[in-house]
Amino acid sequence: MNNDEDKIAGRLHGEQIEPEGADNLLERLIYVLIIAVMISFAQTVLGVMTVIQFIIMLVNNKQPNERIADFGTDLGIWVAKAARYQTAASTVKPWPWSDLD
Repeated sequence: MNNDEDKIAGRLHGEQIEPEGADNLLERLIYVLIIAVMISFAQTVLGVMTVIQFIIMLVNNKQPNERIADFGTDLGIWVAKAARYQTAASTVKPWPWSDLD
């Protein structure tokens, strides 16, 4: 289990390529608004995937679908990176402006 936690921590806090020039504030505002819409969409997708995973677990003897679980991890990491950009903790924009990794 530690290996998975280390891998996730590396994806969240690992080396990221910083952009060469900083965005001006108007440009940053536009990106923040676009990312806010994307986060809202991601929450909807997460809700749908949660219901699907629960149904799968009901019919599959409490065993989750690994692909859905991995997707949830990836989505969570993306939201974390998006939140870091929105709060100016990072200058690296999340996917689709950088690698999803």
